[in-house]
Parts: sequence; C-alpha cells; structure tokens
Amino acid sequence: MSRTNPETAVPVPDLSDQRAIVTGASDGIGRRIATRLAAAGAEVIMPVRNQTKGEHVVAEILAAQPSARLTLEKLDLSSLESVARLGEKLRGDGTPIHLLINNAGLMTPPNRQTTADGFEIQFGTNHLGHFALTGHLLPLLRAGNGRVTSQTSIAARRAAINWDDLNWNASYDDGRSYAQSKIACALFGLELSRRSRLQGWGVTSNISHPGVAPSSLLAARPEVGRDADTMSVRAIRWLSRHGLLVGTVESAALPAVMAAALPSAKDGGFYGPTGLRGLGGPPGEQKLWTPMRRLDDAARLWTVSEELTGVTFGSF
Repeated sequence: MSRTNPETAVPVPDLSDQRAIVTGASDGIGRRIATRLAAAGAEVIMPVRNQTKGEHVVAEILAAQPSARLTLEKLDLSSLESVARLGEKLRGDGTPIHLLINNAGLMTPPNRQTTADGFEIQFGTNHLGHFALTGHLLPLLRAGNGRVTSQTSIAARRAAINWDDLNWNASYDDGRSYAQSKIACALFGLELSRRSRLQGWGVTSNISHPGVAPSSLLAARPEVGRDADTMSVRAIRWLSRHGLLVGTVESAALPAVMAAALPSAKDGGFYGPTGLRGLGGPPGEQKLWTPMRRLDDAARLWTVSEELTGVTFGSF
C-alpha cells in the first residue's frame, strides 16, 4: 500500500496573512496540523493544557522551521472557566482569527469521570469545551471571515445522542459516550454552518475525521485512568507500520488541513480518508453519515449546549 506524502497530498496555499488556532496541538494529529499550517506561513496559536509539553513541541517545530510563528496559550477544555479566560484574552487582543481547528479530544476513559463543571468528561471536553471556545471567539472569527473545522471520528458513523442521559450518570459506557461526543462535534460543526448563513456571521464551518491512526488517544494515559496501552492501539500501530488499512499520524492530519486551509473546501462539507471504510488513504470529500443528517438533533444539541455552557453565540 503506497504511503501518502503529507507535504504534497494537500497543496496548502500561502497562509502568511492568516491567524490559526489549533486545539490539541501539543501531540499527535493536532501537532501535525499545526506544523503544516505554520509551514504555509500561518501564525499558529496553540492552546495547551500541559505547558511543558507544549514548549517541547514548539521547540521541535522551530528547529525544523525557524521562521514559524507559534504562540502557546493556556487552555483546559474540561473547564469552562479556562475556556472563558482564553476567549477574553484573545478578544482583548482583538486580532481577527481566520482558521479555528477544533481538534483536541480524549477517548474512552475506562471509568466515568467528570469535568470541572460536572459534565461527563468526553462530552464535556470534546464537544462542550469546543462549543464554548467557538462561541467566545465568534467576534474574532467574524472579523476574519473565519473558517471553523471540527474534528469528528469514525466512531460517529453509527453514533447517537443519549438525550435521556447526556452525562451518562445512570449507566456509563466508555465507547458509546465517546461516540456521542464525536457525533456532537459533527452536528455542532454543521449547525454552525447553517446558523452562520442564516445570521450573516460570515463564518464558514465544516467537519473532518482522521480515520484510524496510531495516535495517543488509545495509548497509556494515566490522566484518564489508563495505565497501559490498549490492545487496539497496539494493533493499529502494527497495521500502520505495515501500510495496511489504517493511516499514519501524518496522513490522519490531512483531512483537517484540507478542510481548514484549502479555499476549495466547502462550507458544511465533510472531509476524511478515502480508503476502505475511511480508515486510511488520501484525504477527500465525504458524504455525510446518517447521524450527521439529523437536522433536528443538531438544532436541539445547539440549544442544550448553550444552556449547559452558558455561552450564547453573538453575545460577546
């Protein structure tokens, strides 16, 4: 199986006049997205939870790209207070934002955990944190005629919102709660596109998914209660090394790069790997999966998300 060359598969235009924000840029796929945008000349803001880890990644990128423009900011997406602080700081700076890639996330903690605000941690971090961040940054996105790209997952292919128990208080299921958080990311991205058109915000929004790649999501992560690598990530690493079915971390970053940075990427579009069942392969436009077409779910989720986060779009 031929490998996708990350440097040529997506012909990113000159972004030297663009300011981009990439969440989750201190590791894995997010790090590759930030690196690619910086190489195209964008000023890249990297909001991170672990400052030391972020500084290490910045140093590595600068070693390879001395002219890269990178700024670390502090952000914990599992804390609405942290999200609000970053939003206030960036709004105070007043610089327009042209690209926002909502990429950060965590996956399948074996035991139910909650955010600082009491939400189930996957729903609260992967979806609500990004929802609130985008709402706080909407004035800057409007000023920059910005594009928002929200990262979903193949777990969302058959996902559903657990409307009766969004926070999985009654019966926690790590896989189903992860899938809910990622279909929520997709529904948010699509609903943002629709609302921007209706309200005249001038912001475009689309969604992407990375396929399957040996990122750190399923690796040992003591902070989410996983002390050892899962069998799944071991199998994914083997398949990736041998060029079978799945992608690499580098190729998995390309759909989001395509969705965010290419002028031809569509408002309301969906981008992901084009190989077998979307597991790997070159990036391209995708058809929306069935759960993503549920417009009533998208509108309902938006309303619920505003209520839960206290963030109303257009109020800043």
